[in-house]
Amino acid sequence: MKRVFADTVYWVAIFNRRDSLHDLAKKTSGQHDNDIIVTTEMILTEFANFFSCFGAYFRKGAGDFIQEIRNDPNVVVELQTTSLFQRGLSEYVQHLDKKWSMTDCASFSVMRSRGLFEALTNDHHFEQAGFTILLKQ
Repeated sequence: MKRVFADTVYWVAIFNRRDSLHDLAKKTSGQHDNDIIVTTEMILTEFANFFSCFGAYFRKGAGDFIQEIRNDPNVVVELQTTSLFQRGLSEYVQHLDKKWSMTDCASFSVMRSRGLFEALTNDHHFEQAGFTILLKQ
């Protein structure tokens, strides 16, 4: 079974039918039906943060969607630990010339430690870090 990493961009696009990447994310998701999707608690935090200003309806929906992700047997959610935070911080300060977020840096660390090469995202930072992005338009 293949494993791919899912970034915030992917989860937002899957959840929000009005997102410009929704159709592409759904199509790409269908191509990975039998794969294990790896994501992180930091990614899920970013997802919740994204919808935090959209009102109660979207906040409730986002919370329910996060629970669905966490309960999906084909999704592995990497826990936010002190160790992961430190690895992300190390990546962050080693690449001062980049505009990578802490969440990106932690994601890169998780991908490397798990031997993942592909990410469900359109974020070019993943390409800069040497990964293949799967939501190219």
